[in-house]
Amino acid sequence: MKLNERGLLIVISGPSGVGKGTVRRALFEMKNHNLVYSVSVTTRPPRKDEVEGRDYYFVDKKTFEQDILEDKFLEHAEFVGNYYGTPKDKVEEALDRGKEVVLEIEVEGALQVREKMKDAVFIFLVPPSKKALYDRLNARGTENKELIDKRFQKAEKEFLLAYKYDYIVVNDDVNNAADRIMAIIRAEHARTQRTIHKYIKMLEE
Repeated sequence: MKLNERGLLIVISGPSGVGKGTVRRALFEMKNHNLVYSVSVTTRPPRKDEVEGRDYYFVDKKTFEQDILEDKFLEHAEFVGNYYGTPKDKVEEALDRGKEVVLEIEVEGALQVREKMKDAVFIFLVPPSKKALYDRLNARGTENKELIDKRFQKAEKEFLLAYKYDYIVVNDDVNNAADRIMAIIRAEHARTQRTIHKYIKMLEE
């Protein structure tokens, strides 16, 4: 018998360059999972290979700003003149279907979600060392040294926010990190506070 029928919201977060996207993809490649990816809403136009509902939900700026006023996002931010946000209704629908909803997000957004979804599971992904993070940022080859240094300085401040998360997972190896996150998900389903009401009801029957 499954004691916790409702799905979990899994928030994978951490500084830029720790490998959030890579670990998330490895997680979804695992067999026999019940994971769904949380698709964001954005006001930027779709790129050539992007599909509505798979990569993003594309809306105009007026619609997005109205949705902000109506509190329809778990979190939202503006980046390079475009809005990005996590739609609350889509997440709730998936959770009600018993799905594990994975949200891969920056630290600022994760802290917004923490205020609205108290029962979500917050995982702080970290590199094995500061040097490893700096090397990863350099290895991208897409940014100049000034921007890399800014990202690294921001990361140093974000490391201090780890105490706001439920778990810390070291991304020393992508598959190992994904295994640890899957173990956390399974353990969370057995957590007493999530299962006690169903268990008591079962005893009464």
